[in-house]
Amino acid sequence: MNFTRWSARLPGTQRRTAAAQAAIKARAQSTGTSGTSGSGTDEAGKGGDVDDADDADDTAKDAGNGDDGVGNDSGSDSDSADGTGRDSDSGSGEQAAGTARPATADPVVVDPTVPDQATAPDRSTQSASGRSRHARHEGARKSPDGPEGLEDPEGTETPTVPAARNHPPAETDPGTDPGTVPETDPETAPESEPQYAQHASASGTEPERAAWKRRRAIDALPVRALLGQVPALVAVVHGPEHRIAFVNEAYSHVFGPRPTGAAAREALPELVELGLLPLMDQVRRSGRPRTVKSRRVPPQQGAPGNRRRPGYYTFTCTPITTSGDSGVLIFAADVTDQVQAVERLRASERRQREAAVTLQRSLLPQELEQPDDLRVAATYQPGGTDAAVGGDWYDVITLGAGRTALVIGDVMGRGVRAAAVMGQLRTAVRAYARLDLPPHEVLQLLDGLAAEIDASQIATCVYAVHDPNEGCLRYASAGHVPILVRDADGTVHRASEHTGPPLGTGGWLHTSGSLPLPEGSTAVLYTDGLIERRDADIDEGVAALEGAFAGATGSPDIICDRLLRALGISEDHDDDVALLVFQHPVRTGPDAELFHNAALDLLGGTEAAPRARAFASGVLASWRFPTELRDLGVLAASELVANSLQHGTPPMRLLLRRTDRRLIIEVTDGDEHLPRRCRAEPADEAGRGISIIATIASAWGSRRTQGGGKSVWCEFALPGR
Repeated sequence: MNFTRWSARLPGTQRRTAAAQAAIKARAQSTGTSGTSGSGTDEAGKGGDVDDADDADDTAKDAGNGDDGVGNDSGSDSDSADGTGRDSDSGSGEQAAGTARPATADPVVVDPTVPDQATAPDRSTQSASGRSRHARHEGARKSPDGPEGLEDPEGTETPTVPAARNHPPAETDPGTDPGTVPETDPETAPESEPQYAQHASASGTEPERAAWKRRRAIDALPVRALLGQVPALVAVVHGPEHRIAFVNEAYSHVFGPRPTGAAAREALPELVELGLLPLMDQVRRSGRPRTVKSRRVPPQQGAPGNRRRPGYYTFTCTPITTSGDSGVLIFAADVTDQVQAVERLRASERRQREAAVTLQRSLLPQELEQPDDLRVAATYQPGGTDAAVGGDWYDVITLGAGRTALVIGDVMGRGVRAAAVMGQLRTAVRAYARLDLPPHEVLQLLDGLAAEIDASQIATCVYAVHDPNEGCLRYASAGHVPILVRDADGTVHRASEHTGPPLGTGGWLHTSGSLPLPEGSTAVLYTDGLIERRDADIDEGVAALEGAFAGATGSPDIICDRLLRALGISEDHDDDVALLVFQHPVRTGPDAELFHNAALDLLGGTEAAPRARAFASGVLASWRFPTELRDLGVLAASELVANSLQHGTPPMRLLLRRTDRRLIIEVTDGDEHLPRRCRAEPADEAGRGISIIATIASAWGSRRTQGGGKSVWCEFALPGR
């Protein structure tokens, strides 16, 4: 006889089976009524776990009747009826009948936090051996309050929940205590809140229950109490007329008390003055919030706050929708301090910019020198609205003998440092110009000076010299944009040659070039801020300037304005602009009588000085100069010719030139040694010629000529000029 079927028929075995079933039913009923999570009732309704215990009698009967279709193969894996794995009578570790034991398993307590448990498969459809193993593990994991108070001896398996094995455990924050039950956001998971509340209040730990109570207390706060304690201004209106439903204490403190139920147009005049009613209508219709920033609110008479100064508030209108009506929540945040801070900052930046622009302009020429043979105009416009001015500069320098130097430059970068470097370079240019050097030699000296001033700063520059006797413009460029010259017929020429690297780079020999500048011609010097754009190549800017320059006529001042307008230069332009325009005008009528030239070639010898005196006397008399000026002019011509005869070499030439403001006497020869003024002793018979010239003339000077040799000149101011 099969031992399992035979043992199930023993009276002792049947008594133990019945006792175990009764204990299981009692424990299931106590679990269901304690409200741990309502799992007993739900599980009984869903899976029939409690009915499994009721079916234990049938199972035992089947075992007693010899039904061997279930327990023959699983008898070795089954536990005893009391869940201990041992026969309670003998205590010798005998195995109980496997067919009867699954019916005595504990019902599974359903955890409401497991979403898939509701859809778990019915345990009644599982095999008898599977139910037996589940009952064994469930009983082993019971608390000490269970039937036997035993635990899983291996300690490796977790409590089994139907369908839980099919889903991985939920991920948790590494910084979160593994034993802490995560709080559920009522907005993101409103349906799980009751389950969490029931679980936390009944079976959670003490901290969990305290946290749940705090959350419930916060959720229970009334909206009016919350809005009433907010320091910002809050008002709630409803209906098409925006009738007042609520205003908090802060609102009443600023604007005074407001009656509930009154329309906003009559009861909230401050919103009407601020123009918020149309915005509130729009919010109510569209259902979207709107915000207006930094609205000025004047002091309100009779308000409890009694503010003496205006305030600034940012108003946000948020739609409110209920089942029967819709309204608007008006929230106003006080931004007075922020607005005042911004205003102070802007005022400080404005003062700094004004100081920087004043510094920049003080480094530029306050009044341009006006040469006799040129008409000159210049303009400077700082870029942007910030305090960081640039290093653009220009200058006009009268060299003497009718010659004029015209300079424009740009120090890279912005700020006071760039302006300071610009001021030093401009001063150096004026000093080097007094030496009357060729353009390329002036740039060579500036190159070394720029590296000494600041090795990190580079600058571009154009230095040009106009000589009316030659009718040309000699120039040299250090990385600067090209000079443009327009002829009398409107043709524009670009001086793109003889351009070296910027100042401060060193190691480069600059060269000079020449452009014709006859009467009727106009030239323009400029910085890159006039033509450079972020979205275009600089050559396109030069081409645009050529087109605008070809059609710009009038005086130099008018041409400057037209070029600025044509290239779109305004007050908010992002770069500094310096512009220098000069013309060699055509003189007709009475003006033409004020400009004359006369020249005499001298071959040397003893007759050269008498010829020079006779020539000068006749020319000056024909120009109708006063007798005193004519005598001084003859004396100066005689001394210059005598100095050239003694210290120079042929060929020699005497040049007399008059303008509307001065008389110029110039002598050239083939020797390159420049004369110097020196003190003659009383016994010396020579060495007094240059001293006499310096005494009787208003200015004198000397320079080396382009083809070799030198030129010595002096000037006399005309009476009344």
